[in-house]
Parts: sequence; structure tokens; C-alpha cells
Amino acid sequence: MAVRRGAGGASLVALRFDVAGAIADEWADALLASGAMAVDVADAQGGTPFETALDVASERWETVRLTALFDQATDVDAALAHAGAAIGRRPGARSLQTVPDDDWVRRTRDQFGPIHASERLWIVPSWCDPVGSSALNLIIDPGLAFGTGSHATTRLCLRWLDANLQQGASVLDYGCGSGILSIAAARLGAGLVVGVDIDERALVASRANARRNAVKARFMRPRSLRFSAFDIVVANILADPLERLAPRLASRVRAGGSVVLSGILESQAGALAAAYSRCFDIGVWGSEDEWVALAGSRVEHDR
Repeated sequence: MAVRRGAGGASLVALRFDVAGAIADEWADALLASGAMAVDVADAQGGTPFETALDVASERWETVRLTALFDQATDVDAALAHAGAAIGRRPGARSLQTVPDDDWVRRTRDQFGPIHASERLWIVPSWCDPVGSSALNLIIDPGLAFGTGSHATTRLCLRWLDANLQQGASVLDYGCGSGILSIAAARLGAGLVVGVDIDERALVASRANARRNAVKARFMRPRSLRFSAFDIVVANILADPLERLAPRLASRVRAGGSVVLSGILESQAGALAAAYSRCFDIGVWGSEDEWVALAGSRVEHDR
């Protein structure tokens, strides 16, 4: 179960619907960003003769039942519509049920521990003790916004930053979500760090996480961005918006600078690399499960 914040009422509203296991994380993050207090992920066939074991390779079920908990004052239909629009998907049949508030957040915290995201970086929930003195701890709670380290696409970006970021480099985190990539860049020694997002709630979460981690980073909407070109532009979004953003992101990378793109399925990598090849020497940098990260350097002149 992904946790966003505590519940305060005498009862909650549970929204349930089934999705393919491959997109369960997308839906969970989107629901949390749209106001859900918590999201439970379980086998849709659990408790039936068709119940299946968790796939060890992908660590997910083929079909997942999502249960999102909302305060009774929340417009659940509006929240669901917002979540679906954020990821470009529509839910199937769903149900609503009133359930007692049984301190869901407290009960589910025990399910989350530190995540070893890269050689030096650990993602540590605020209720856990920091990992060893030599580790770089990123204090991020699960489910606060998109990109909290639980998904392969975020971990791929963190690994690239850990392996490649030079001290003092300027970094633009395009689609910052929780701010985790901006915070990681600052902890790794970046100079100017800027995160942009179109969702005001993501900006609020990013600023709060930056304060919690005692790092300096600026967060704003894309239209407010006044800085010119950066040494590194990292964007963990999805393939379709990344393709549309190719000219804009390219204009933000200085000659010889780097672009890092994630949120890309293996089947989408070729087309996306082609979209960026006019301005970058780019290719697949790493992969996890069916996800890949592209990385490349900005050429002096567009091809």
C-alpha cells in the first residue's frame, strides 16, 4: 500500500477497480497525487480459485485490484478523473464503499523500508532511521507525488545521476513530481538545481521535500523558467510527452551537456531516440524490467 497522509475522519470512502499489473504503479501514484490518502495494490484474483503468485521477475500480478482511500469530503469521481487524465488512461468498472477509519497509515508504514536506489543513494521514509554514514539518504515518503523511488523509471534516473553528475553542474528536472531527482542532484554536488512541473501539488511536495532534506533547489512551473541552458536536463515523464517536448528540452541543454529521459518502455525507445537524434548523440543508457532510460550529449549544431 502506498501512503500519502493520515486519515482524520470516523470513516473513509474506498474506491476499487482493476488494472493491468504493468500500469498499477502509474495509477497508484496518480491517485495519491489527486487526493487519495492511501492506495492498496493486491492480486485482483486474490481469495478465488484463480489466485496467482506474485511474478518474481516483475514483482507484480498480471491484473491488480487498486483500493484508494479518500476522506468522505473528497469528490471521488473528480479525483479519479484527474488521476486518469494525468496518465492518459481511463479506469474500467469501479465501486465505492464506506469503510471505518482503522488508522490505515499507521498499519501500512511497516511495509516500507529504505530503498537502495544506486551505489550511493538510498531513499528513506521519514519514519525510518537513516542508512549508514557513508550513504546519501534522500528522505522521501512513499506516494507523496510522482517519482518517489518505488518505480524503475525513477531509479534509472537516480543511477545515471550518481554515475555521471559532476560537481557544480547545473541541473533541470523537467516534470519534478516529488522533487526526488532534484534533491538527489543537490546531494550529489550539483550547483544550480531547478525543478519544473505543471501540477502545483507536485511543486508543493517538491519544496517540502527539499526543505526536509536541507537542500537548495528551485521549483516552478515551466512558463516561469527564466534560466537559459543547463549542463544536465533530466525528464522522467512518459514517451508521448517526451517526444512532443524534444525541441523544448533540447533548447535547455547547453552544447556538450547531457539529456536523460525515462518513463520509456523498451518498445518505445527507438522512436524516442530518433526524435532526439537531431540534437543529441543518444541511445539506451540502462534498463530495468521493461523500462529504459535514454541518455545522450548535445551536439554543437543540429543535424
